[in-house]
Formats: sequence, C-alpha cells, structure tokens
Amino acid sequence: MTQRDNQSHEKRFRTLAVGSTKDTSSSEKSEPSDVVAPLHLSSTFEWASENDANKHDYSRESNPTRAALEEQLARLEGGEHGLAFASGMAAISTTMLSLVPPGGHLVSSDSLYSGTEKLLTEFVAGHLGVDVEFVDAREPENVATAVDSNTDLIWAETPTNPLMRLCDVRSIADITHDYGVPVGVDSTFASPYFQSPLELGADIAVHSTTKYLNGHSDSIGGAVVTDDDEIFENLAFAQRIGLGNMLSPFDCYLVARGIKTLPARMEHHQENAMAIAHLLEAHDRVASVYYPGLESHPQHNLAAEQMSGYSGMLSFEFDGTLVELEAFIDGLELFTPGASLGGVESLVEVPSLMIPDEVSHGSATAEIPETLVRISVGIEDVDDLCEDLRTALP
Repeated sequence: MTQRDNQSHEKRFRTLAVGSTKDTSSSEKSEPSDVVAPLHLSSTFEWASENDANKHDYSRESNPTRAALEEQLARLEGGEHGLAFASGMAAISTTMLSLVPPGGHLVSSDSLYSGTEKLLTEFVAGHLGVDVEFVDAREPENVATAVDSNTDLIWAETPTNPLMRLCDVRSIADITHDYGVPVGVDSTFASPYFQSPLELGADIAVHSTTKYLNGHSDSIGGAVVTDDDEIFENLAFAQRIGLGNMLSPFDCYLVARGIKTLPARMEHHQENAMAIAHLLEAHDRVASVYYPGLESHPQHNLAAEQMSGYSGMLSFEFDGTLVELEAFIDGLELFTPGASLGGVESLVEVPSLMIPDEVSHGSATAEIPETLVRISVGIEDVDDLCEDLRTALP
C-alpha cells in the first residue's frame, strides 16, 4: 500500500482514478448515469432560461466532457478546482500570465524544462518586463533570499527535467507564505500518484497531461489544480475568455480514460525504472545515474519524504564520446528515440545529439552534460528492457 492510499480524501487514490469520471452535466435522476463520461463534441448547447437553464451553453466556456475531467483532476490532486488546458505549456503560461503582472517579480528554480525557461526569459521577462530571478531551489534558503513582499509567484519543478533534481516543496511553501506569495509546482515527472504538491503546501499543481496522466502518447494537454478560490477565478477567466486555451473534448475524453489506469501504470513504470537504474549504476560505461529512487541520489531522503514513489524517469551520463553514445542509441531496439515521456512505451533522448537547438532541454544556470541520456521507462517486460540496454552499451 502506498502513501497515496492513506491520505484523508473521500476515497483512496486508485478508486478515484477509476471511478471519478462520471458525467456531471445533468442532475436529473431520469437521465442515464454513464460509467464513462460521454464525449460531447458539440460547440453549442440549446439555450434555456430560469429553472430550465443549462449548465453549459458554449464549449469554449464550458463543456460537459471537460467539466468531468477537471473535476476528476481536482480530486486526484486533493484540490478544490481543476482546469484542463490545450497543452502543458498553456497551463504554465496561463498560470504565470494570470498571477504575475507586467513589471512584477517571479522567482523560479534554475533547473527546469527549457520550454518553461524560454517562456520566462524571452516572454515573461523579455516582453512583459517581469523581473525573473532564478535560484538553486534545492536549497530553500536560496528561495528565502530571493522572495520579498513584492514577489508575485514562486515557480518550482520537482523532479526537474532532465537532471532529476528536487525542491523541498513544504519548506519553500513555509517560507513564501509568510509573504503571501503563491507557490506553483510543475509535478509532471511525479504524476499525482507519486506526489501531492497541494498537500505539501503549494497553492498550484501543474501537469502536462500529455505525459503520465494520459499515458498513451496520443493526446496533448495540460492541467492546473488549486485549492485557492481567487487563483482559480483568475486562471479560469484566462482559460475560457482571456486566452481561450482550453483542452478539446476529445482530448479530455482520452485523458480521462488514461487516468483510469494511472495507478497501475505508475507502479509498473517505477518498478522497471528502479531495475534499470540499478543496472546502469553498476555498468562501467555509465559515469553517473540520476534517479531519486537510488540511495546514491543526493536528495534521496527528500524524495522518500515528499514522494510516495519515484516514477519512471531517469537520466544518466554516458562514459564515452558522442560518437560512441550515438552508436549506443542506434543499437537499442526497444527504446525509441523520442522527445516526450510518460507513455507506456520506453523512450530515450540525448539532448545534445537529438535536439540541441530546439525547445526541449536547458537550464537557467544548471549545465546539461553533453553525454546526458534521459530515459522514459515504459511498462514493457523489465528483463527485455534490461537486455536491450546491456546489448547496446559498448
């Protein structure tokens, strides 16, 4: 039994994942009670007034399929409000643009997905004049030094992409809440199954639903969950009116379907990742392995404290030349070279070889090693995955 099963929600996590997708668009007992929330593709719903008024009238502003997913996301994260966006970056940008005014002050961890970094440096700072301050958030004291009464938002990513660094969410929240500053956490790598930012004191939990929540590499989306009513109202307005970047009904349907198997998938992802991490750690062509589940990880104790599991993402430094590293990648049969993560299939990525000039990896101050390899461990048979790695490693 995992820590997530012991939380004080109305139902345990696995039950919520399977059973919290019922259609809430009608309260009439005579209406069908669907086990699976129906897919509502209509852009417009018949208008009615007074007691006959519909809950939904136009799908940009509200849609039954999206409403069911957003309610489901909130329950999984233990929050009051959920919002589904057209992409993970849409969820992140909406959060920042809604909460940080032009000329404001935002403090961010310095190791993070480079799409977020470029958003912060080139748009939030470059176009809106926001003072964006990057700090090594592995040490909460660095956040304490940067935040003040004029700070509008703290942004953290944990575990980070692709260096697998952690931020102490509870300590950061304790520091920043003295100033009344909201804390947003990108928890995509952990998924709601293995980490609960809101329970740790964060105000906002953000996910790319493209990854583990959907889990099948066939939908692009993002999610924000909060238990703060004011933050929710600001973000909901931006989602539906200000920016209009909500998730489509079909993608909502796919994500809701994926969530039903999230607990089972995450357990399998973690089991396979742990075995692969141990294999790589013992291999003489691997210089170092970054996986929070390993005792050798410098923040393993923090991971054990604030996460209930270690997920399926890991990175390692290959001990060799780029030519040898490329030969290793070419020799893999089960690990598909690809830039995404969190699907049932195993993916491998070398940022320096595959996407050096793209918005995929980077860090405000933390250098990405040239021979770094990031693996999204799938749910294939672990013996096959390990054999594939052994065969391909020179």
